[in-house]
Amino acid sequence: MDSVTDIITVGVGESTLGFADLLTKCLQLGGESEGTGTPCKEAEGADIPARLKKVRQDYDRMLTVLNERATKAKILTVGYPTVIPKDTSKCGYGDFAKFGTITQGDLAWLRSGVLEPLNKAIEDSTAAQETASFVDLYPSSQDHSVCDDTKWVEGFYSFPSGQDPQISLVRPNALGHRNAAGLVEDAMLNALDMS
Repeated sequence: MDSVTDIITVGVGESTLGFADLLTKCLQLGGESEGTGTPCKEAEGADIPARLKKVRQDYDRMLTVLNERATKAKILTVGYPTVIPKDTSKCGYGDFAKFGTITQGDLAWLRSGVLEPLNKAIEDSTAAQETASFVDLYPSSQDHSVCDDTKWVEGFYSFPSGQDPQISLVRPNALGHRNAAGLVEDAMLNALDMS
């Protein structure tokens, strides 16, 4: 990365937020509550604003450094896809191909109180940089969550045909990667056309 770099793509933020640890905690608390209420939101909700603030601060610093090191580059920040559907009843409590023992209430909170604000924090940080653009995966993946029939994100476990279950820990599958790659490619071509 230097003064001749044309394009930089960045897809980070979930680790700073601690989303994987949060899912694990929600899984445990949902099991203890036997699927009722919002035990994870009650235990962890107060910390989310500070975590989101840290994501925003880290993004701001990272984008500033990228601009300093690659002065002519267009920066594309890539958001996160839809992981949890609006209708959390699709997710079936106890189904580890989806979200296991996370309660429906906590799934709704994770969607609207954690993941959507995470995307917003990344988008807002990106908007503050003149040379950066946000690639929004969320709208195109609305009907392809972990709990949808044609999912682009795997749940806690995936069950490949003819194979033993595999731990996937809520990660995009091949269809999800294909969707992201197409949107990033379009954004790259658009950024290069504008330079």
